[in-house]
Amino acid sequence: MDCVSQFRQALEGAFGPLDWLPIPDNMIHRFRVPGDKPGTLNGWYLLFADGIASGVFGSWKAGGSHTWSSRKPSNPSEARMLTERINQARQQRANEQRQRQQAAADYANRLWRDARRADPAHLYLTRKAVRPYALRQHGDALLVPLVHDGQVVNVQRIYPDGSKRFLSGGMVSACYSPLGLITPGQALYICEGWATGATLHAETGAAVACAMNAGNLLPVAQRLQRQHRDAVLIMAGDDDRMTEGNPGRTAAIKAAATIGCGLVMPPWSGAEPLALSDFNDLANWRAAQ
Repeated sequence: MDCVSQFRQALEGAFGPLDWLPIPDNMIHRFRVPGDKPGTLNGWYLLFADGIASGVFGSWKAGGSHTWSSRKPSNPSEARMLTERINQARQQRANEQRQRQQAAADYANRLWRDARRADPAHLYLTRKAVRPYALRQHGDALLVPLVHDGQVVNVQRIYPDGSKRFLSGGMVSACYSPLGLITPGQALYICEGWATGATLHAETGAAVACAMNAGNLLPVAQRLQRQHRDAVLIMAGDDDRMTEGNPGRTAAIKAAATIGCGLVMPPWSGAEPLALSDFNDLANWRAAQ
């Protein structure tokens, strides 16, 4: 079997069936990962065909990378060549990622600059019963800014039906959406979604950093702990009681334990429906009683 077919088998082992053949031209290529939304190109690969055929591949969405070679090196020279190729591939991938992130940041800032103040009557805001605070709006999409070192690098677009989209290729890890001013000696809550953060900010008056997803709680917390050593960090977790493994609670407990900060979870009374999972859910359920 030729190296192109072998490499495709490795790709399929990671991502599922593919109906195309990789191109062995030592360049980075992007592709749609099976199961991703139509039109997305989250997958990437590089394939070297000469010498020991080798390649590197991964997904921008999932993160990480995989290496592949047609056989093991038989001598130190081949081993060095293989290592150099893998390093070259990873460097190309890093360069591509920086370019994608910069392009997304530029677009995010254009969107943010040209957008209007968010309409308080936007269906998502009224459904969540929260104020828009500093959100902006482009068409029917709310724009939630994600910042890194104080600069907007991405936006999450929230549509009236509640669907949410980040800009493709934009930074998310260790980025957050801020509510309120971070003050030395005062509480700084770290939560997942923006509506949860808006509820916490309204109820406590404290600053909130919305990490946007459970997996980002720890990277955001670690960054904020370094940047704001005098702030009192408190992890405010989601309680995904109906989801196997309870990812919200699990991630919040891990993040709080890792950085040694406080932890709060929605204070259920036992009467609430199990489908409720966060502070915004709880506040709206209580308001309806």
